[in-house]
Amino acid sequence: MTGGTRNRLRQRLVPAVAAVVTVAAGLSVRSVLGGDLAKYAGDALYALLIFWLVLVVAPHTRAWVAAVVAFAASVAVELFQLTGVRAELGAHSTLARLVLGTTFNAPDLPFYAVGAALGWALHRATRSRRPAPQPR
Repeated sequence: MTGGTRNRLRQRLVPAVAAVVTVAAGLSVRSVLGGDLAKYAGDALYALLIFWLVLVVAPHTRAWVAAVVAFAASVAVELFQLTGVRAELGAHSTLARLVLGTTFNAPDLPFYAVGAALGWALHRATRSRRPAPQPR
């Protein structure tokens, strides 16, 4: 495997693993915590998952753009809950209920921003930095 191929694989693998860890965290939060803490942590993790998926699909996306897309997609899904379409889809599919949610809740919106910002911060903190060129 060439260095370029390895680098391209790594660019997708890291956010893919982060997405799996995020799903595991979301499932754990629901089983360990209760009430509003679990609900709003789940909202933040939902946006964080979307952040990682954006980077899996488009690995060269800047972190801030992925965060904006994650937040916008999360808000769009929340607003979609105001339509009857979501209820119809959810009535026929458990997966649709899980992905699209069940009811609109305005307090969810700031937690989507928290999750998207967390993705940006984690990406910035963990991305590999190229060493500065050494003087000759």
